[in-house]
Amino acid sequence: MKPKSHTLFHFTKNKEVLKSILKEGFWPRYCLEDLRWYNNAEMPFVGLPIVCFCDIPLSRINEHVEFYGEYGIGVTKEWAIKAGLNPVMYVSSESGVASSLIRQSHVNETEEDELDFINIMSHTKPIEGQMIIQGQTVQKEFYQENEWRYLARCDEFKPFLHMDRFENQEALREANAISKEHCSLKLLPSDIKYLFVKNDASIPDIINFIQTDLDNYSGAEQKILMSRVISLESVRADL
Repeated sequence: MKPKSHTLFHFTKNKEVLKSILKEGFWPRYCLEDLRWYNNAEMPFVGLPIVCFCDIPLSRINEHVEFYGEYGIGVTKEWAIKAGLNPVMYVSSESGVASSLIRQSHVNETEEDELDFINIMSHTKPIEGQMIIQGQTVQKEFYQENEWRYLARCDEFKPFLHMDRFENQEALREANAISKEHCSLKLLPSDIKYLFVKNDASIPDIINFIQTDLDNYSGAEQKILMSRVISLESVRADL
């Protein structure tokens, strides 16, 4: 069994989100990241405008969808690299790498230095830590996910949100709207290898969506997309 895949996967609990990705691209939303490994709870969580993918073989999809959701999309690594995605670096809190990062945070002399450091930290995660999912704190072994991520960067918004801003629903909506307008990741049918839906009953709806809402694509491109649709209900026993 290969430890990784030639495809990166992104899963969601919502079928409408999958449709939105197909029509408008990936939307980098602010997500809370656990920073306690780095600053000893001085700023325990920070919001980053990211889209996350996992680099795992199909044989491990089951455990992933149980946590993140049963609707998903698999994209080529070639697309991911061109789009600016990068693998996450996993750091043990007691390692020399962690110590080096902590020291570096105190020697940023210019705004450019600080932004470069934020960029590095935004692609760094502890081996394990906590996630906040729908208001619930969940313990997670992050390194098992082999994560790749896209970090939205543009002049129109902040590279991160402090916890108080993240918890302000109006401020969060505004920040996410700006990220969607300026930093959504577009993709073509040729970039897509898999379209996962929860069960067989979900297939007709997705096929109909491709035929009616994605009519900006050629008939051949629509057929390619339709051929990518897979029911997790049907293949689960074989994964």
